[in-house]
Amino acid sequence: MAGNLKGKVALVTGASRGIGKGIAIGLGESGALVYITGRSVNQTDSIDSISGSLLETKSAVEKAGGICVVVPVDHSDDKQIKSLFEQINREQNGQLDLLVNNAYGGVRSLIDATGKPFWESDLSLWDACNQVGLRSHYVASHFAAKMMTQRKQGLNVTISSWGGLAPIFGVAYGTGKSACDRLAAEMAVELKPFNVASISLWPGIVGTEQFHQLAGESLEGTESNLGVSAIADKFNWETPLFVGRVIAALCNDSNLMQRNGKVQIVAELANYYGVVDEYGHCPASLRSLRFLLPQGLPMLKSRAKLIPDLRVPWWLILLAILKSPKI
Repeated sequence: MAGNLKGKVALVTGASRGIGKGIAIGLGESGALVYITGRSVNQTDSIDSISGSLLETKSAVEKAGGICVVVPVDHSDDKQIKSLFEQINREQNGQLDLLVNNAYGGVRSLIDATGKPFWESDLSLWDACNQVGLRSHYVASHFAAKMMTQRKQGLNVTISSWGGLAPIFGVAYGTGKSACDRLAAEMAVELKPFNVASISLWPGIVGTEQFHQLAGESLEGTESNLGVSAIADKFNWETPLFVGRVIAALCNDSNLMQRNGKVQIVAELANYYGVVDEYGHCPASLRSLRFLLPQGLPMLKSRAKLIPDLRVPWWLILLAILKSPKI
């Protein structure tokens, strides 16, 4: 299980629900002081039918043993992001040990565009995926780096996706996630002399409120979409808390700088650190035979634990599975 984060200050963006909420709880579980942002302070503020609010997350973080500070922020507004970091700087005497760039505004738009090629989707899909979810990560990292480099320590985690490497949810999504990976790698180069790490983190298929809803909806006509078909049966799902516990363990890694600038896979880190979810499970990496074989032979899903948890080498994935990018 993750080590102790008492005395550490963390910021998780987009934490009213989903992965962000699970990350905040995982950090609180380890004793961190966690700032959380989002637009829905109370459930009545929610802009869609999915439940979740910052105050609910705050309650869950405190129940897990952490300290939580709610800051309402619309991450499409640079001024609000700047104000957020000014508040943390003021209240914590310049200390910020961890930034988790998680805020994302594209889920509902992606669901609405399911099954459509990019030229038949509304042009607004691009901004929905990449305004809050790429540009906002750059802005938050800009202000976080000012604090972390002063103290010569810190970790910047950018939540990305396998969609940065393989076609999953379409052009706007995949391009944005690939850019997130590049953003993390480029920042790592400039932050390394200041002992600040930057990584891109790939969760697997995470059972968020949105994905539970999506799995329950009619998915006719989406058989060719690997992302949607993998969501539909809830096979090998990770929990939001599982992601949080992995990040907490990452914060305690004395060799963290060796991971600087690289894509890190949640399930593989969990296996390395000995992290399990709240049910005692450690889901397989999406490049593990334990996940891949049942995708081709669905009858194996009920016996997946009998399949060796062997990871397919990247070179083979690039050669045999991925359609792009080709270099």
